[in-house]
Amino acid sequence: MNYSERSLELHRQWRGKLEVIATVPADSKDALSLAYTPGVARPCLEIQKDPSLSYELTRRHNLCAVITDGSAVLGLGDIGPEAGMPVMEGKCVLFKTFGDVDAFPLCIKTKDVDEFVRTVYLLSGSFGGINLEDISAPRCFEIERKLKELCDIPIFHDDQHGTAVITLAGLTNALKLVNKRPEDVRIVTSGAGAAAVSIVKLLLSAGFRHITMCDRRGAIYAGREGLNWIKAEMAEVTNLERRAGSIGDMLAGADIFIGVSAPNTVTGDMVRSMNRDPIVFACANPDPEISPMEARAAGARIVATGRSDYPNQINNVLAFPGIFRGTFDVRASDINEPMKVAAAKALAGLISDEELREDYIIPAPFDPRVGPAVAQAVAQAARDSGVARI
Repeated sequence: MNYSERSLELHRQWRGKLEVIATVPADSKDALSLAYTPGVARPCLEIQKDPSLSYELTRRHNLCAVITDGSAVLGLGDIGPEAGMPVMEGKCVLFKTFGDVDAFPLCIKTKDVDEFVRTVYLLSGSFGGINLEDISAPRCFEIERKLKELCDIPIFHDDQHGTAVITLAGLTNALKLVNKRPEDVRIVTSGAGAAAVSIVKLLLSAGFRHITMCDRRGAIYAGREGLNWIKAEMAEVTNLERRAGSIGDMLAGADIFIGVSAPNTVTGDMVRSMNRDPIVFACANPDPEISPMEARAAGARIVATGRSDYPNQINNVLAFPGIFRGTFDVRASDINEPMKVAAAKALAGLISDEELREDYIIPAPFDPRVGPAVAQAVAQAARDSGVARI
């Protein structure tokens, strides 16, 4: 099927993938008086006295805002907020389908960090959580950090954290197959944007120690000229040996490659230079850093990509619906590192040792166990880490 042409045709027919449906009747005088005036005054006054009652007396308890500025939409780049709306609507469909979370798309027409943050903050009282989407780096890091400081609801940039959770889940199972430990393996990443930074931070939280990040200029290390603030920050906790060189230089003797960058940045010879049983996560979309066929031919033991037509897809839909479901179930004030690690462990644990194989290290998106398992693990981690409010 030509998905591009067929999707365009269907979008013309659909005229949007969401609609608002009333959950209460307004078909009589009494019904109208209860749902609206004069009866609605009473819940308003109760919320005025205690704003937390907005979670009990409105839909806020299950409502997530999906917000973008359109600056980094899928693989399309900076196409603007209006052009990002089809993606935001689609994301809302996934929230509902896989997590039973009501989500509403908002596309904000500014690239000014403070203006964006102020806009989202002013809207935050209407929602139980905020899912930031498709915002370019390094602005996305600053936006998320500032919103976390201002808002009393969870702020989650899925391009960062969803990808990180799935990557950790996949690596957890991949290491079982190659009989290696997180603290021993050497990891090289290609890319230093939103996904790469979050992946590395989560891997460090999970016990991985030897990680080198690479950008277009090669290895990132403390003291390298031209680093922006987020790369400089990551250089303090990665590549502690301060090795300089190309991505090819870094891959020699490495155990794991994680790519969230651009097509054709890794060659078969680079894979052949890696340690025994190399693990290759080539997740650039739609074209990976190295094709799965070439990676396997070069000796890769396990290969994952971001594509649905190859095994081991790193697919964010495995994470964010369940993460928000669990977060909302306990009205968590934050989505923290323990909750993300718990989500990854829950995903990895869905595949038994007997089922585990090179082409099955991550559950499929339509596995009905995924959402509930992630939600339960995230909710418990929220309780254990002290951010649950019910």
